[in-house]
Amino acid sequence: MANILIIDDQKWVIDLCKEGLASEGHSFATTDDIESVRKNIFSFKPDIVFLNLYLKHGFVVWDVLGDIKMQDPNLPVLIVTTYDTYLYDPRLSKADGYVIKSYFDSNELKQKIATLLSRKSASFGTVKTYKIEDTQ
Repeated sequence: MANILIIDDQKWVIDLCKEGLASEGHSFATTDDIESVRKNIFSFKPDIVFLNLYLKHGFVVWDVLGDIKMQDPNLPVLIVTTYDTYLYDPRLSKADGYVIKSYFDSNELKQKIATLLSRKSASFGTVKTYKIEDTQ
């Protein structure tokens, strides 16, 4: 199962995500420490990231999303927010999905996770190794 990093500062969202996915056997790490995420996403060892669009003090996370993708372009990032006004925002194109909290459906979230994880593993499956033969 997946290691899911939830970047959010609202306990109810974290609890909702955990409860909705508890039966799936995923493990969770949570943080609202944006600077740690921006500096080293690998310290959290996630397979997928849930990223709240707005965090403490009105901090918008577009730069954080960019930093995550710069560190690991294949790491799926799912935006989790209460706002549906960003559905057509071009900055959202860096994310791998968008979930609106007020319409949160655990089955939909499970399906999105499965899709993103299969996409991630498929991107790693395209690497080929070749044997170099000695011609001497």
